Amino acid sequence: MTSPPLPRPDTTAPAPAASAHSGRPGLPRVTELLLSAFAGHRGVGLPLGPLTLIAGPSGSGKTSALRAYEALARLGGGAELGEAFPEPGACVPERARADAQRRRGFRIGCTADGPGGPVRLEVAVQAEPELRIVGERLTADGQVLLETALRDPRRRAVQAAWHTAGAAPVTRAPLPDDRLGTALLPLRVAGKTPGQRRVLAAAEQMVVALRSVFPCDPRPDRMREPVPAGSGRLLGGCGNLADVLWRTRAECARRHALLVEAVRAGCAGPVTDLLSEPYDAGRLVRALLDRGDGTRTELRRLGDGELRYTALALVLLTGPGVLETDVPGEVPAALRTLTVLADGLDRSLDPGQRTELLRLAARMCARGHIRLAGAVSDASWAAGVPGVTVVHLDRD
Repeated sequence: MTSPPLPRPDTTAPAPAASAHSGRPGLPRVTELLLSAFAGHRGVGLPLGPLTLIAGPSGSGKTSALRAYEALARLGGGAELGEAFPEPGACVPERARADAQRRRGFRIGCTADGPGGPVRLEVAVQAEPELRIVGERLTADGQVLLETALRDPRRRAVQAAWHTAGAAPVTRAPLPDDRLGTALLPLRVAGKTPGQRRVLAAAEQMVVALRSVFPCDPRPDRMREPVPAGSGRLLGGCGNLADVLWRTRAECARRHALLVEAVRAGCAGPVTDLLSEPYDAGRLVRALLDRGDGTRTELRRLGDGELRYTALALVLLTGPGVLETDVPGEVPAALRTLTVLADGLDRSLDPGQRTELLRLAARMCARGHIRLAGAVSDASWAAGVPGVTVVHLDRD
């Protein structure tokens, strides 16, 4: 059975206008998240600036929007569909009806801007009765550069056609139905004709924009205890914060000084340093605040808000080399943009902490090499901070 073509999403939110805070225009970056039919979203387009707050009440779909972004990033990095969507049934809109073959699914996508201009990716995924990609479309300037469709449900492949502009207008070949075709194009397209080179440029821009994503939701309950010394790469829950501090304090004194300055603004009492030290005969490391008067406070004594604030400040002041994320090694560091996805960005933070954290995020995002999309219950407190894009979601 032939799968229907991908419909154009109805983007209900306007694209963000260019501004002084739009970062470096030459760097590939995701500027819009498309949720055509995903979980509780239908026909939704979320504009994404360098610093975006997705605001709305509980149940409005903030977390699911960030999960959709993370899934696209995983697919862009070459992950299999099951890795990107471990619970595909939860991604299907609740009232979606199955067709005659009992199939249900969802549709997501994004727009990536960069040197080649805006490029749009749309993906249709079948979640039931088995997980597979049934359609994909990559477009630029209104021209379809790649399109795939499921022609034979009995085969674990989709029929792909990509723009050639040579002796034949398109090239057709099967692609696996469990991976993103856009991410596979650099391995399939020779780049001999102008049309092929255009397809490659658009696919590479999309893949570079999607990769280097760090989903982050600090867990204070995991940050208080000493931890084994490891790789020094921060995990998404930040439970190994002490191990990372052991590394970063020695590697970059300037960034560590900025971190201490930020922690001083968000933690109670005086703070002259944030450090780690060996513990339990050197088998573990623990983190402490140096109060400057001979007193050192273990992190287990800090409140949830102080711990979350400290971890998020560390994330903003470091980079892909410290964070546990997929780094495209074939792309020069100067051309990468790290995107932090922070669910519950304001959770447990008091008004002073969330304002200081947002100001820090605005300063770092304005430099162009880091972007932040954070979910918050209410964004009214962000009104006075320049460079912030606020997207409001309603509970329908």
